[in-house]
Amino acid sequence: MNKIVLTLLASAALCALLPLRANAELDVAALKGAIEKSVEADYPKLDALYKDLHAHPEIAFQEEKTAAKLAAEMRALGFEVTEHVGKTGLVAIYRNGEGPTIMVRTELDALPMEEKTGLPYASHDKTTWQGRETFVAHSCGHDIHMASWVGAAKTLVGLKDQWHGTLMFIAQPAEEIVAGAKAMLADGLFTRFPKPNFGFALHDGPFAYGTVRYRVGIGSSAADGLYIKFRGRGGHGAVPQATIDPVMMAARFVVDVQSVISREKDPTEFGVVSIGAIHGGTASNIIPDDVVLLGTIRTFKPEVRAKMLAGIERTAKAVAVMSNAPDPEINLAEGTKAVINDPDVVGTAEKVLKAAFGDKFAPSPPGTPSEDYSEFVSAGVPSMFFNIGVYEPERVAAARAGNGPPLPTNHSPLFAPVPEPTIKTGVEAMTLAVLSAFDRQARGN
Repeated sequence: MNKIVLTLLASAALCALLPLRANAELDVAALKGAIEKSVEADYPKLDALYKDLHAHPEIAFQEEKTAAKLAAEMRALGFEVTEHVGKTGLVAIYRNGEGPTIMVRTELDALPMEEKTGLPYASHDKTTWQGRETFVAHSCGHDIHMASWVGAAKTLVGLKDQWHGTLMFIAQPAEEIVAGAKAMLADGLFTRFPKPNFGFALHDGPFAYGTVRYRVGIGSSAADGLYIKFRGRGGHGAVPQATIDPVMMAARFVVDVQSVISREKDPTEFGVVSIGAIHGGTASNIIPDDVVLLGTIRTFKPEVRAKMLAGIERTAKAVAVMSNAPDPEINLAEGTKAVINDPDVVGTAEKVLKAAFGDKFAPSPPGTPSEDYSEFVSAGVPSMFFNIGVYEPERVAAARAGNGPPLPTNHSPLFAPVPEPTIKTGVEAMTLAVLSAFDRQARGN
């Protein structure tokens, strides 16, 4: 018996668990029970997929094998799949009569870093990144997202008598370098395929599994890249008076730029500048000709961003003037905008998710990391971006009380979600959120 037949049989069995409805309110309790039964039956396959993805990660725009695995999963569910959208992205479409198009996004890429979790399915893979060999790891949790994405697709197909419209499941490359969403849009995501009426995405984080966090309005920060090259005049380390020392300029800038945050920006508004790399020099007794700084700038609001960018540039130029050095080379490059959650989309999903999760579904402050899902929002897709927890509740409580070790966060080499409850929560929350949007449209709200 082939996969498509098995999928159809499973779909019929799941639909039989639920009463047909005619523009009535969603029966959240019945749906929740049906979804839980579906996920429980499917979980062994989702677990195997998750651990395979975790053990064999691929970095931005190299996600060929990852995308192929997801494409095979979606075709088996009856989706029409188009690969290589935005280089390595894919689009999976499932049509189920007249109705809205609802987009669900996952990310494909991992990070160029070594995993140190010691898990039996830990990644030991390596690749070439920016001209050097590096380990690769899913330390941001995108593998959890992918497994939840496939699980939600399977569950929604099984519940297709409960909704009418089109599912548009997209797997986006290169989120970690905030380039994949732009690549998919540039490759005709919303012209070659239907433009979604609504969109959803989730992200895992270091809080208790089984819980869901959400926000209305600002959901994440805008990101800008920082590149500054301080130009000096090199020479002997024992004769600094004959040089213009770019190391001194770089060191002064790293300290002085924080005054932009503490003295120029409104202290009640979010903004941060972090220097992640300093490159310069070759030996202890040589003052180099130049030093390069790389960093990141994060803000929530455009007016705060503009003030910070101006202050950073002015500080860099002032540091050079103080050293009687040439003007520095400055590039403050826009990365991605803040994710803005649509109040109506969130409000609709909020009612359903609150009924399903109770006090485990709660609002939270905006996240300070950035997300290029914002590109889809900026392209006109009203959306909800929410978060799911990954750790044992007892472990989280102990860490918060100071009775246990700190929780490894996303991008830590020790980040290790507990798979089963995390993925099950992701599938359930995403399925219910999508159904809430279909239901709202069906009832003309």
